[in-house]
Amino acid sequence: MRVKTTKTYGLTKVSFLLVVAAMLIAPSIQVKANSAPQEPTRNSIPEGQKVEKFKGIVVKRDPDAFAMTETTGGPVTVVQLTNPELTVQSHKKGLLRGSKDYGAGYILRGLRLEVDGVGDAQGNIVARRIRFDEQDLRTAQALRSTVDPLEAEARENLKKQQAENERLAGQIAETQAVAASAREDAAKAQATADMANNRINGLDDFDAIKTITVNFVTGSAKLGPKAKAEIDNAAAWVKTQNTKGWVMAVIGYADTTGSSARNIDLSERRANSVIYYIVAKYKMPLHRLVQPFGYGQLEPVAENATAAGRAKNRRVEIRLMVNKGIANTVSKQ
Repeated sequence: MRVKTTKTYGLTKVSFLLVVAAMLIAPSIQVKANSAPQEPTRNSIPEGQKVEKFKGIVVKRDPDAFAMTETTGGPVTVVQLTNPELTVQSHKKGLLRGSKDYGAGYILRGLRLEVDGVGDAQGNIVARRIRFDEQDLRTAQALRSTVDPLEAEARENLKKQQAENERLAGQIAETQAVAASAREDAAKAQATADMANNRINGLDDFDAIKTITVNFVTGSAKLGPKAKAEIDNAAAWVKTQNTKGWVMAVIGYADTTGSSARNIDLSERRANSVIYYIVAKYKMPLHRLVQPFGYGQLEPVAENATAAGRAKNRRVEIRLMVNKGIANTVSKQ
């Protein structure tokens, strides 16, 4: 019969260990599954209320307190160990064997116990007396040797997983930053290419700025005082401007007096006279000069049937223009 009793007790002890171990490591499993475990319901004791033989099992241990709940779970009650008159003892074992005193350090997770005390302002029990069975203490001690390594391993695995998650998050952030920088560099490169392309396309495109007309006497290519004054006034105005990308086209014309061939030659000589005057007096760089041309009696600005009209047609037009490509004034397409 003693053998059977021992065997039955052993099975009961193992079953209790498994149940309590499951209660204690369940939060760790929940952390892995949900990553955000919910806080258990708190059992609040009214301030000043006396508590007698409050029974349960320790589920969390802190230096000056512990949390306990019923063996089947449920709300958590916090017990404070700050009472200087606190006694921690084992239950009496019959008439011949009394209680044994223990320190508060023997209160372990998984220990079944009962508490006497009083409620405080925070809803905790300030313990005055704690009792437990010595066999339950041995069970809790055995449980600690089983559960603590499992929890330590779980915490270490969780720590490693968190570190790996942080590493991956850092890599993702770095990749996103590199991608954003690459997109920004690509956009800048595209903008630069577009600008260069527009400027190249604009090298053959000009905007007219101003046209200065210089008139001549019949059959002559010589600049008179009035013609020189017109050029000098124009040169003084040009000095006040931003001439980046400016070029000058000098085009000669004639009236219908004389033959067409003679008038073409005369119009070219008139254009050259103006160019010579500007280059000699104002040191104009030749790269700003568009190839001069003589139109002869073509493109009149007035009727050649009158003297006044012919006087207007005997002219040189100094056309000031800006190169869109050089001045970077080409509009984006």
